Amino acid sequence: MAIDMKAIHDSQRTLVMGVLNITEDSFSDGGLWLAPEAAKAHGEAMMKAGADIIDIGAESTRPGAKRVSEADEKARVLGAVDALIPEGAVLSIDTTRASVALAALEHGAQIINDVSGGQLDRELPHVVADHSDCLYIVQHWRGWLAGAAGNVPDADTSRYEHDVVNDVHDELMRQVDAVLEAGVRAEQVIIDPGLGFSKPGVEHNLPILAALDRFNAAGYPVLIGASRKRFVGSLLAGAGVTEPDMASKDNVTAAISALCAEHGVWAVRVHDVAKSRGRRRQRMARVCERVTVRIADSHNIAIAEIIGIRNVGTAKEGWYGSDSTDGNPRDGQTWRARLRA
Repeated sequence: MAIDMKAIHDSQRTLVMGVLNITEDSFSDGGLWLAPEAAKAHGEAMMKAGADIIDIGAESTRPGAKRVSEADEKARVLGAVDALIPEGAVLSIDTTRASVALAALEHGAQIINDVSGGQLDRELPHVVADHSDCLYIVQHWRGWLAGAAGNVPDADTSRYEHDVVNDVHDELMRQVDAVLEAGVRAEQVIIDPGLGFSKPGVEHNLPILAALDRFNAAGYPVLIGASRKRFVGSLLAGAGVTEPDMASKDNVTAAISALCAEHGVWAVRVHDVAKSRGRRRQRMARVCERVTVRIADSHNIAIAEIIGIRNVGTAKEGWYGSDSTDGNPRDGQTWRARLRA
């Protein structure tokens, strides 16, 4: 059965994207899903839990990670694609290589998630442009994180000349302009401000979460990937949780997902799908409220500007996790077309 990618792009509710890392060294689940049968089982489990999209990645982008060979990355990705497409999955491919993107699209994948936003492999936007029915996630990117990418020298990419929101927004929009010039259509583009990428601290990431409406106003669907990032652990530490485990990080991620849904984000990229489907939003929102108040105070960020985070638990169920659109601030293509006009 053909999947309507325009309907995915113009979704009127916030989608949940489940993370499938087929890697040896991802920071939270490296090695767990390397075997093809394990990758398929985990992808199916996330779909059963309510994932709308499965994001397949075969190369870690964490600080210090070594690049996987092109052949290995392609083999891992295609194994998972071939296993999950027959199950009716909507698949996003987390890659920065044009050759991997092309092979995955030819095997049935529908979305390319390029963390370099078209900057690392200049051919990748052209591959997307040649597949006009696929979607392209353009993430804010300043280069490899310190210690990663083999011969690329370490660099401090987390200094922002003006402020993190303005610089990230403007740099991301320039990346979008570049991929449009390469032939990608505006209707294919999804933007991601890249939480955690060149943004190691709470002081980098909370202002972006407080500025979701600014990124929405660019007129493109917005993807947010906060799941298990370092700053989530820092949020918990600020609330007195000195040794946060993955479960507690997933709880805060679920609250952030609810915040994102309340403000019309297109999708949230998460490891624990069930928690971000909404069943525990109110309890998780209260956790996130306590965490955010402490951290925001310590960084002199006005609590009122952590937009609605203390009211996340009151968001209507239709704002994500169901097909209802009652109360949803997003209305798909019409909404974005108006913003771009």
